[in-house]
Amino acid sequence: MHLKRAVALGLFAVCASAAAQEGWTCPEGFAGQRLNVYNWTTYIAEDTIANFEALCDVSVTYDTYPTEDDMLARIRQGNPGYDIVVPSGTIMVLMINEGLLEPLNLENIPNVANLDDTFLDLPFDPGNQYSLPYQWGTVGIGYNRTRVGGEITSWREMFAYEGPVSWLEDVRGIMGVALLLAGFDPNSTDPDEIAAARDFLIDNGSNVVYINQDDGQEVLLRGEADIVMEYSGDIFQIIEECDCDDFAYVIPEEGTYFWVDNVAIPVGAQNRALAEVFIDYLLDPQVGADISNFTAYGSPNRAAIEAGLIDEALLNNPGIYPSEEVEERLFTIINDPEAEGLYNDAWDEVKIFVGG
Repeated sequence: MHLKRAVALGLFAVCASAAAQEGWTCPEGFAGQRLNVYNWTTYIAEDTIANFEALCDVSVTYDTYPTEDDMLARIRQGNPGYDIVVPSGTIMVLMINEGLLEPLNLENIPNVANLDDTFLDLPFDPGNQYSLPYQWGTVGIGYNRTRVGGEITSWREMFAYEGPVSWLEDVRGIMGVALLLAGFDPNSTDPDEIAAARDFLIDNGSNVVYINQDDGQEVLLRGEADIVMEYSGDIFQIIEECDCDDFAYVIPEEGTYFWVDNVAIPVGAQNRALAEVFIDYLLDPQVGADISNFTAYGSPNRAAIEAGLIDEALLNNPGIYPSEEVEERLFTIINDPEAEGLYNDAWDEVKIFVGG
């Protein structure tokens, strides 16, 4: 599935929407309660949790995971009490198939009306029975212009580079890229094609010094690698912090995968009612904008964009909100539970030979 254009970038309201102006109000009856959130690192605005605690008079325990494989493994072992998790569409398929998520009552989440239809009713969760979109973006190439001596534009350049490189610990993602470069469907379930992708990575991984767990931006910043495969927002965060021309992010010319991360309630949640209140809070235009302005990822919140709450520099950045031409080269990763073992075994073999 190709990503449809979420919004026309020129259509921004001069004034904030009424919803954004009024601000979000917590329903009554939750004072003194606790919410347990399990999310990616560096993936929420600095005051998002504190503001929710103040508005609802509740306390929030906020834990983070470096990869969603870690989150999935922990929930599979038996939810230790988390009320909110943030799986990608790829992992959503597995969690729904394995009965690891609670259905949502959308009547308790009226701010769903703020979301762009582009990000609703996606194939991994038809009808949004179990999740609602949180952030979206791409995985591409972050690099140090000075170290590589110019611009990088393609996956093949990354794989051919003779200096230090870091790959992302994303089994389906990097295997999907390898399948794409080998001329196969990135979502292939054919054992021979998956084996060919495995061999491609082994043959082209001699300069991989690190397989990063969602911290490739730090590897790049420390100078441990000249090129990293990483999530778009993570690279743009260090570009902003650096305030220099050294670092860049590119969506490779061969194409890459885009993802939608989602908020969901795992089976075994201790406070489902407060979890739905929290999801509604996240979908408030101002709250959603604050998160995207901090993370530098795309916002699925149509109301936030139309109200002009997203930083203009982010909206005009083609690495965050790609052009229609670039969107035609984007694809989604679809996780077939029956092929999960094939991919995991192939990736385990790759890591024997590469990764520093």
